[in-house]
Amino acid sequence: MENTSKQALRVSVVSIVVNLLLSAGKLLAGLIAHSGAMVSDAVHSASDVFSTFIVIIGLRLSMKEPDREHPYGHERMECVAAIVLAVVLLITGLLIGYAGGKQLISGRTEALPVPGALALVAAAVSIAVKEGMFWYTRHHARQLGSPALMADAWHHRSDALSSIGALVGIAGARMGVALLDPLASVVICAFIVKAAFDIFREAVDKMVDHSGDPATEAAIRACVEGHGAVRRVDLLRSREFGSRLYIELEIALDGDMTLEQAHAVAEQVHDDVEAAFPSVKHIMIHVNPY
Repeated sequence: MENTSKQALRVSVVSIVVNLLLSAGKLLAGLIAHSGAMVSDAVHSASDVFSTFIVIIGLRLSMKEPDREHPYGHERMECVAAIVLAVVLLITGLLIGYAGGKQLISGRTEALPVPGALALVAAAVSIAVKEGMFWYTRHHARQLGSPALMADAWHHRSDALSSIGALVGIAGARMGVALLDPLASVVICAFIVKAAFDIFREAVDKMVDHSGDPATEAAIRACVEGHGAVRRVDLLRSREFGSRLYIELEIALDGDMTLEQAHAVAEQVHDDVEAAFPSVKHIMIHVNPY
């Protein structure tokens, strides 16, 4: 678990460095090219650094060892971080949509001061970098089963969508079609709100002891049934605890076994499953006579 969290922290550090460099570059391009849209987009990228710090705090808290008040550990703190990020993402999307919708409703779509071509280049670079960071972070989030990293990945995607809006707005301003900017903002808002809802729902599922993935349960059952001494699996239940799984297992063994023999088999099954499935935090095994 510790190595997994450390890997997630490394991904978050990469995210912070990229966001800081990208924000500085977009701010410089916006000022040189006289593009208000690009300056706003730079501020949006800078705000993502705050979101990544939330991820880091959540990951560090989830790495804490169990204590008297929290005997099952602190993994759910990562879900709390994901929920906070989902709310931040939702607010970001709604603000983008509100600004665009307000312009569309008021009809104030007069052309902006014509920005320079450098702003277009900066927007295109931002889209490429942030989309790349989305795929990079999402890959590690899926690999590590981290809801907080997944939320941060969608923050990268929201920034890429924001940059698309900036690109459309800048291009529209250069062509004298300012309507494209607020219209793009409304469309982007819908994507971001949908992503925020999905992240929130997934994090809440993991907070309320949702059962594990059926495919994982089936693989665990097959692993247990493959043990030579196990005659039958009578019960297998799972519940998610943050990014980890707790398993309740009942196995049937030969009724003529001694208590020591049955205990040894249960211990071996316990160790085999935890070794084969790193996402499993603990297994409680009950033995029934066959």
